[in-house]
Amino acid sequence: MLSNKTTYENPWIRVEHHDVLNPNGQPGIYGKVHFKNIAVSVVPIDEEGNTYLVGQERYTIGQYSWELPEGGCLIESGESPLEAAKRELLEETGLVAETWTCLGEVFLSNSVTDEKAVIFLAQDLQQKIAQPEETEVLQLRKLPLHEAIDMAKKGEITDALSVISLLKVPGLHNR
Repeated sequence: MLSNKTTYENPWIRVEHHDVLNPNGQPGIYGKVHFKNIAVSVVPIDEEGNTYLVGQERYTIGQYSWELPEGGCLIESGESPLEAAKRELLEETGLVAETWTCLGEVFLSNSVTDEKAVIFLAQDLQQKIAQPEETEVLQLRKLPLHEAIDMAKKGEITDALSVISLLKVPGLHNR
């Protein structure tokens, strides 16, 4: 990197302009969106093999989207990805889980961002009361896990993190 300057910043992201030397040694530019939080995704599965999707209008794409419970890990406040996953699951669905399994980490669009996500499987669920954020108007949908996976495969779920998360559930995606 030859130089780096911030062109825009808010509490969630920072957009940077980089002057670089390309692999061929020639000058070039690179734009990078730095995410200040880590994304978390939760695949909740109940005893009957159902999962839960959250529906909401997504401003950035101008359409309604069915997704798994997801959100941001508030790393500046010391929150861990697991703590964030538990918070998001409760906020968006009203569910709490006794058993948590990390299914791995992914980068969501590594050609232009450094956004990292951690995926969790949540089991042994209990229903409590959802506590959505004031900016969220959510609809909850309970369905068999295999139907949610089919929705992802057919393009009915288009949120990348939800698709990746569903396809990472052990032993269930080869239907």
